[in-house]
Amino acid sequence: MNQTERFYKIEQILHDRRVASFIELQEELEVSRATLKRDLQFLRDRLNAPIVYDREANGYRFDVPDRYAPRHQLPGLWFNASEIHALLMMQQLLEEVQPGLLGPHIAPLQTRLQSLLGSVSDAGQADAPAEIAKRVRILHAQKRRAELRHFELIASTLLKRRRLKIRHYNRGRDEESEREISPQRLVHYRDNWYLDAWCHLRQDLRSFAVDAIRSAEILDVPADEIKEDELKRVLAAGYGIFSGSETEWATLKFKPEQARWVTEEQWHPQQRTELLQDGSLLLELPYANPTELIMDILRYGPGVEVVAPPQLRRQVQDHLRSALAVYADAEGDR
Repeated sequence: MNQTERFYKIEQILHDRRVASFIELQEELEVSRATLKRDLQFLRDRLNAPIVYDREANGYRFDVPDRYAPRHQLPGLWFNASEIHALLMMQQLLEEVQPGLLGPHIAPLQTRLQSLLGSVSDAGQADAPAEIAKRVRILHAQKRRAELRHFELIASTLLKRRRLKIRHYNRGRDEESEREISPQRLVHYRDNWYLDAWCHLRQDLRSFAVDAIRSAEILDVPADEIKEDELKRVLAAGYGIFSGSETEWATLKFKPEQARWVTEEQWHPQQRTELLQDGSLLLELPYANPTELIMDILRYGPGVEVVAPPQLRRQVQDHLRSALAVYADAEGDR
């Protein structure tokens, strides 16, 4: 009987018998005294099992407030790929969250995650979570290295439902502007933080990159509340983080080589796909602002063609011509 089986066996015995002596547990599990002690200690400390020793009953039992309390269950000790990914992503995300968003709730949650991760491998290893982090890695791509100086203030203001006065840097136009905004929610997207807010200057919903906020000042004015349906309609209707309420549908045709990858991907919740007889793939998806969609299209180079709409096709053509001109100039300089 391996360690995981022993954990479940101990839980089953305590649930069935209510109380079990140390000798009874040892005989059932067929282990040494030292092993049983380690198992009980691990269940209590790492898996938060409320196991106590009852001197009057001379045995171990679950410490529950009353008989109507929910039955204790061990967490799943084995995780599939998506669950491991979720746990590791949550752990890394919590490590990167700036102070102020979740406050004292973060530390206990991190401890709980360490316990869950530790339960995946051999429980006898004191450094099991570190071993998992070393053996299973999540690599972040295109994450901007920037100090989120105002994250704590933004998070606090978001929860207090107050307006913010910010100075925001627009990388595309290389200019700064001052805005008064009503924060609605923080979004962690493609390894970067964004603040969805009602912009009182533009009288519209906007997404601001938190790392591009140069200054932030809390105002003693209640934030305007935007309904969840409106947030979804404007900020989740189109492709990517650059959304809007007015959307168009793009039709992309991927060559068979690229189709084998793209057919398994979700670009947008409302996307439509069609696999053609020659192995190529038609992908249809809504978009409002083409900025991010064009960047992702260009990643596939000659492996994708914009079929529609004509305006998006021309925009991609312009980007490709500009890129080709750069290389043409470079060839001429040689």
